[in-house]
Amino acid sequence: MGLAAAWQLARRGQRVVLLERFEPGHSRGASHGATRNMNNAYEEPHYLDLYDEALDLWRELEETSGERLLTLCGLVTHGDPVHVRGAYEALAARGAAAELIGADEAASRWPGMRFDGEVLVNRDAGRIHAATALQVLAAQAARHGADLRHGHRVTAIEPFEHGIAVRGTDPSGDPFRLVAAGAVVAAGAWSRPLLDGLVDLPRLTVTEEHPAHFQPLPSFTEPGAEDWWPSFNHFRSAEASESARTGAVYGMLTPGEGVKVGFHAVGDEVDPDDRRFRASDISRAALRDYVAEWFPGLDPDTAAEISCTYASTDSGDFVLDRVGRVTVAAGFSGHGFKFTPAIGRVLADAATGRAFPPDPFRLAAH
Repeated sequence: MGLAAAWQLARRGQRVVLLERFEPGHSRGASHGATRNMNNAYEEPHYLDLYDEALDLWRELEETSGERLLTLCGLVTHGDPVHVRGAYEALAARGAAAELIGADEAASRWPGMRFDGEVLVNRDAGRIHAATALQVLAAQAARHGADLRHGHRVTAIEPFEHGIAVRGTDPSGDPFRLVAAGAVVAAGAWSRPLLDGLVDLPRLTVTEEHPAHFQPLPSFTEPGAEDWWPSFNHFRSAEASESARTGAVYGMLTPGEGVKVGFHAVGDEVDPDDRRFRASDISRAALRDYVAEWFPGLDPDTAAEISCTYASTDSGDFVLDRVGRVTVAAGFSGHGFKFTPAIGRVLADAATGRAFPPDPFRLAAH
């Protein structure tokens, strides 16, 4: 989100410095790995508006950079009929490329998967080449003059009458101080300590999540077989799982790594600077059993585990707002990446006073 905001601000002629604590492509936050879901299975108009804008901006970035950032291989959503039907009706009302089909028809189209009830099929969806996307955002921000500084840990943000000062340490451990007209803070799991005393954030629960890649079975690894693996959501009811918190499952193909499968927002609460980088044996077994039940095309014993953080609001909605000279982007709750370039635009508008973010994302809505 910080890279997208830097890109949007710099392309408008603003002088921008981006401070990032870690190295490019690091694995200590939420935005690493090769792929993300390009998922439009939402009912809420503000998310669908943001999705449509993001889709256009991803395509603009593809054209500008010459890099492929999207594979619109489709998205299938099944399970909870209220959610599936609600998302379908919202998409159909907008004229989106969506249809509802039965579980048997879905299984015939995608024999590597099993389905639960009606299936929402979205054709203008699929996956984002996330690692490449971050590289492109950084390159485009720099092309427009943004100064990107890695290895700079921010420790304090101090507003004053005519601006804001940012303090921290550089890669050598020496202190630095920068002064600017304002600051955009998109710090993920570190949002609350950085903004303490500046922004009255809603509760943010930081968890460590552990999806994994699973290898397709031999009959699903023939030439061309990768092309038809869609991205997916499975909204299981509380009655279908041991806990309501394990009700949602998501994933997508990551070419060369396998099919990523993960439970949504089930991880243990953690300090982002003190993580295990390993799921519990119970969690690993639960994911293995889920894959064995719902993915006849995958080998459930081939899990290659990933570790990432979620910073989640109680509602699952994002926090996008401006308080004084501080513009905040937080609480992406495990479903923000696909919206990245559009959120960059929202943050740039807020930081420059052009427009406030949509009301459902503002602090008062939380």
